[in-house]
Amino acid sequence: MRRRGARRGNVADREESLVLQTECYPISILPHPSRIFRDYCERSEPLSPFFPASPRSNFWMRNPSTVLNSNARASLADLLAAQSAQPAALANIQRIRQGANVVVTGQQVGLFGGPLYTLLKAATAIRKAQDATAAGSPHVPVFWLATEDHDFAEVNHVTLPSRRSLETLTYQGAHPANAPVGGIVFDEQIRLLVDQAEELLGAGAGIDQFRASYQSGRTFAQAFGEWIGAAFASHGLVVMDASTRAYHALGRNVLRQAIERSGELRDGLIERDRLLVDSGYHSQVLVETQSSLLFLLDPATGARQALKNPSEGKWQAGHRSYTTQELLSVLDAESERLSPNALLRPVFQDAILPTSAYIGGPAEIAYFAQSQVLYERILGRVTQILPRLTATLIEPQIADVLRRHDLSLPDILQTTTDEVAQRLGARSMPVEGKRKLASAGNALDEELTSLTQYMSALDVGLGRSGEVAASKMRYQMNRLRRLAANYQLQKEASLTRHSEALAIALFPNRHPQERLIGAAYFFGRYGEALTDLLVLEAGQECPGHKALFL
Repeated sequence: MRRRGARRGNVADREESLVLQTECYPISILPHPSRIFRDYCERSEPLSPFFPASPRSNFWMRNPSTVLNSNARASLADLLAAQSAQPAALANIQRIRQGANVVVTGQQVGLFGGPLYTLLKAATAIRKAQDATAAGSPHVPVFWLATEDHDFAEVNHVTLPSRRSLETLTYQGAHPANAPVGGIVFDEQIRLLVDQAEELLGAGAGIDQFRASYQSGRTFAQAFGEWIGAAFASHGLVVMDASTRAYHALGRNVLRQAIERSGELRDGLIERDRLLVDSGYHSQVLVETQSSLLFLLDPATGARQALKNPSEGKWQAGHRSYTTQELLSVLDAESERLSPNALLRPVFQDAILPTSAYIGGPAEIAYFAQSQVLYERILGRVTQILPRLTATLIEPQIADVLRRHDLSLPDILQTTTDEVAQRLGARSMPVEGKRKLASAGNALDEELTSLTQYMSALDVGLGRSGEVAASKMRYQMNRLRRLAANYQLQKEASLTRHSEALAIALFPNRHPQERLIGAAYFFGRYGEALTDLLVLEAGQECPGHKALFL
């Protein structure tokens, strides 16, 4: 697919228009996808009994959830409006009040938007809501801020590529141990980090938005929420932080059942784990005999502690014990002190929101095979989960290097940097050298094949020994090829630089680009033109991984 626009130029040019060529690959080109995620994405039929429908099904559009009555919708809309400032988002909140359902996604509130997949998630939720609305089923996109998570080391940094390396910017301000990250307040260090980001990315509207959102005195949740709301302002993305007492009151029944039915729900999850293993999969969240589905905030330190349920009626959080009745009293008086774990969180979310579909990444989709048990037992229904857009963004200069050396995205994702460099060296070799190596290699292979067949016919043991000796000769032939390629690499230093540049841009530290490179890199360089593009590309016409040439 191609669109017209400015291919090169300064930042302002890039923000006005993006040219696009897309390539679609199977999801299996990504390194180490979980088997259950791969099977779910590639099957046209539901992966029963773990998922209610296939990702290609539009059942969720035709049969949206209608569990929220008008009073609950009004309360929800009031809370959402109090956290929103963008006009299009406020208009969408009014649609929720009037009966529209929602397509939800969410993410931890990472520094400068976290990894690239944050943008891919939001874009997919927007696109699915647009598709449902166009099909006659009004839907609104919602982004759930995972502010109650307490792993500060996961959110306090962002990785950005520079010309020859990867640069990691880290916020090192004070933060309470194990406190929910959403409430951590930035100090003056954040201004210096924005300056460093601008040095790496250059000036532009994207950087201006980071500077406007990430300021001293604001929390991680406030800065992230304002930024992503502004990044998708024209699309009406509704951003919500459900960590408050008012939101927890709306989802109180889920938290209550997690307390009162702890043993039953745990047993159901342990049985689901057995079924996953018997089906050739594995569970993503370990469920043990003392596990519960809840965390509790310590009233003195604010630390978020896992609640354990060692026996019926008894609970443990850190060094403190609680009875079931004491926990229920906390729930009634200070519901915000209780928060769901990864398996319960989507159920808690869908008790608050009129959710028809949830947009998840590989890990979330794998979690859902376990969470389904909780949906059925607590809500009596199961939300359909849809895979987010998964993509590698390829900038013009990187695309030029790929074309010059006749490489594709799978060539980079499925080989090491050294192997790519070897390939570049081999391809740049003079024609005469290529011919001589090919001729010698073909002749050697032909003669060795004939000889080992002859030896095997004489005696099986002799044939095995011959195969071993032949493999050593073939190894030495390959060594000759490597020596010749290495000579070319030393002679043409640009080839090594090209292989390193491809690795940094497309497969940094041997991770998919979307999981390591910060959203700030691409949004900072291309601004809202990028978010518009991602929404456009977030349809399901490619069920696998996309290469998007900017």
